[in-house]
Amino acid sequence: MADNIGNKAAHDYHLDVPAVQEGFYVKGNAHCAWGMKNRLARMFRPQSGNTVMLAFDHGYIMGPTAGLERIDLVIPPLVPYVDVLMGTRGVIRSCISPTVPAAKCVRVTYDSTVLYDDMSNGGGIACDIDSAIEMNADCMAVQTFIGAPGESRSLELLARTADAGSRYGIPTLGVVAVGKEMARTEKFFLLATRVLAENGANVVKSYYCEGFERVAAACPVPIVIAGGKKLPELEALEMAYRAIQEGAHGVDMGRNIFQSDSPAGMAQAIGKVVHEGYTPAQAHEVYQEVKNQR
Repeated sequence: MADNIGNKAAHDYHLDVPAVQEGFYVKGNAHCAWGMKNRLARMFRPQSGNTVMLAFDHGYIMGPTAGLERIDLVIPPLVPYVDVLMGTRGVIRSCISPTVPAAKCVRVTYDSTVLYDDMSNGGGIACDIDSAIEMNADCMAVQTFIGAPGESRSLELLARTADAGSRYGIPTLGVVAVGKEMARTEKFFLLATRVLAENGANVVKSYYCEGFERVAAACPVPIVIAGGKKLPELEALEMAYRAIQEGAHGVDMGRNIFQSDSPAGMAQAIGKVVHEGYTPAQAHEVYQEVKNQR
């Protein structure tokens, strides 16, 4: 049995050696079935290998979030500028047209709401595999609490979702949730992202941190960074740029897009960073141009 006693202190992440792709460009998924790879190709652009995901699933624990009081008015205009829509089945079904071309990542687990001080109880299944298929989901998202009381339960939900997804060719996105007692450090994210990948996640959503290049190198599947709290637009673009340069394969932003003074401008600016290698300053000019056109 593996344990944490007697390990070497030094690590070699071979940062100068690219990941082996073996015929399919989405990291770590070369041996998946055709249908799984087809869905991943809808999420990650072949030209860049990256993705821009738009998260608007905040209401499943927070209720009406600032900027998302009317999802039917806020999110549809942003669809042309993103690759993946990340939401609950209830909101996608009620507010998103079935004709939109963007891929759909459906959150399939539930957690406690903000009425509870500790929301990390592990949750349960909110959308089973039959419902995900009925929704024509391109991906299933599972919140996973590492370093929290619900860790074991949420890892079980992740593994069960990955098993079901493998049977039907639907990828699983493992979402790193930081327990209340855990610091957002390189050490934590090295552990959390690797644990999610080892338990079956095809893609991992995590946070950016110092030392991120090692976190990305050590995770055998793509990492998509979370936008987190609202930042000034230039700061959010700088974070996205650093993450992509250091090995992330995309961003999943919510508040940093829909709470921006120009959501469409910010979505387009993020896309320039993620897919075209724009610097933060260049992308910020795009944001300003779109904002000034209003």
